Amino acid sequence: MTQHRGRHRRRKRGRALRGVLAGTALALTAAATLISASQATVEEDPGALKPLTSRAELDPLRLREELLPEPALDRLGTRLGRPAGVGAVLADADGTLRDPDDCTGTERAALPVAPAATRAYCWDAADTRGLRPGAVTTSGDADDDGRWGDHRMVLSAWSGDRRSQVAFVDADDPGRLSYTWVRLAVPTDDGRAHRPLRSALSGMVWYQDKLLVTAGDGLYVYDVHGVRRATGADGSRYVLPAVGVYRSAGPAPTALSLDRSTSPDSLVASRDGLLWRYAFSADPGRRGLLATGTATEAYATGAEDLAGVLSHRSRWYLTQRAEERGRLWRQTADGAEATRCGADGTRLCWTGPTPSLSYWEQTGEVWSQSGRTLFALPLHAIDRALD
Repeated sequence: MTQHRGRHRRRKRGRALRGVLAGTALALTAAATLISASQATVEEDPGALKPLTSRAELDPLRLREELLPEPALDRLGTRLGRPAGVGAVLADADGTLRDPDDCTGTERAALPVAPAATRAYCWDAADTRGLRPGAVTTSGDADDDGRWGDHRMVLSAWSGDRRSQVAFVDADDPGRLSYTWVRLAVPTDDGRAHRPLRSALSGMVWYQDKLLVTAGDGLYVYDVHGVRRATGADGSRYVLPAVGVYRSAGPAPTALSLDRSTSPDSLVASRDGLLWRYAFSADPGRRGLLATGTATEAYATGAEDLAGVLSHRSRWYLTQRAEERGRLWRQTADGAEATRCGADGTRLCWTGPTPSLSYWEQTGEVWSQSGRTLFALPLHAIDRALD
């Protein structure tokens, strides 16, 4: 009987969620027709992708791998204590995300106009005060069964002036997402000390047991098995130290995502009108690391103000950053299309400041966040809006 009531509550919550999101979508569709001409820059068609093949074009995209030596890792582990484990982190939650009916009008307005989100959750304003939202990745990136151990998870990046941190979100129950904060740290080369990572986390991918995040002149590498209880004075209860970094020969990527439709799986990156990818290593001794630091494919795009990037089955999906409403493009070597908001043909219907896109292959959903709103929608819905 208890299980029946639980299913009934979940069905009611699901109907309420669809009602809230449907109402939000209708309101935003009406608002989309009022977008000001000041956003005209995102109206321009970026055209077809231009392949980059020359050494002069590809060399600036090269990465140099710098992993922390084993003695330094051992010294760091001794100083920080035994790893806590991801399961223990999830069980020690800091808070719970709010359902869309508990979100504010401003938070719901951060959702895309079209296609409409099918899942939406909001962060607590007090818990994220002083922090800027960043990239999203999921256990669908981490493992091909969509789980990390027994858990379905979403990782949400946030950064501030003093530190950068990631919320480990327990998504086992889609009706109740709880989360635990984990602070990111950077150890010294000898492993005797560490400092907080202070960087905007606009790109993040969780692949196998490694977490790759954008930072400064490269990508920092974290081993999720290494999360530990924190002993610092900044209030953090868990810390994750880096185990290495990929230094960039040119400007570092600002957006990242995982593409499981390639063989081998690849890390997708973008910055300043460039799109490219690196192959992940198939060596069991290099789990979650790149095969080489050389880009295996690269393109120039005419899209400006890039925020998020996603590649799947030779199609590239790009979001453009804007103050109010931006565009989501699907771009190939043949041309580009943008999502439509409705019958009037308005195309400024994506969120404005969306920092990333992450495709969960097992569920067919694309995850992202805008402001304090975390959301998901099916990739096929995006394709329908484009077609």
